[in-house]
Amino acid sequence: QVQLVESGGGLVQPGGSLRLSCAASGFGFRSYSMNWYRQAPGKERELVAVISSSSSTNYADSVKGRFTISRDNAKRTVYLQMNSLKPEDTAVYYCNVRMRGYEYWGQGTQVTVSS
Repeated sequence: QVQLVESGGGLVQPGGSLRLSCAASGFGFRSYSMNWYRQAPGKERELVAVISSSSSTNYADSVKGRFTISRDNAKRTVYLQMNSLKPEDTAVYYCNVRMRGYEYWGQGTQVTVSS
């Protein structure tokens, strides 16, 4: 079964850093683009970052220059390094993959940026 498990969320002060992890299993991880989404209170779910099977990346304008997505195919894990965090980054962050007409999601991990 396809499984995505996020970890690394928590409470951090403005200007701080956090690294999220998404452990993937049940599919050929190497062959797929992986995505990070987030959903803030009262907001639509937003695509934050994408990393392709060849490790090319794309970012939402709101996080460009602050966040870095990466992957370790040997560990079947995708990461989101978040620096210079702002209160508006507060959200539940989700790992996502699309295959065979389906969308697969992790359970989400809460990131709260507050002093």
